[in-house]
Amino acid sequence: MSEEPEFRWKQCVVIRSDVKMSCGKKCAQAAHAAVGAYENAGKEARKAWLSEGQKKVVLKVAGERALFELKTVAGMAGIPCTLIRDAGLTEVPPDTVTAVGLGPARSEELDRITGGLQLL
Repeated sequence: MSEEPEFRWKQCVVIRSDVKMSCGKKCAQAAHAAVGAYENAGKEARKAWLSEGQKKVVLKVAGERALFELKTVAGMAGIPCTLIRDAGLTEVPPDTVTAVGLGPARSEELDRITGGLQLL
């Protein structure tokens, strides 16, 4: 049996739990957050994360304020991040903040910011 891989890099995607969205809509918002944060990352972080298998963790928060706080704290820590605002074409009103993407970044750095959050 092979050893379990050690992931030194990961990405965290955080979704609002107070906005009524179907499972598919949540998945789409998570995908937007993951791609957006990746695009904001530096070359070294992207390369390291890709080489390890692109670990992602999807978490939840209770509201919009928590997403803004996560983005602020992550940004101050130098972690690539992006806030997702929906266009409002399907299930939620236009400009609804639905998710935030953090990383790729070192796992321990993200754990300091997101370690208290629950999995989606």
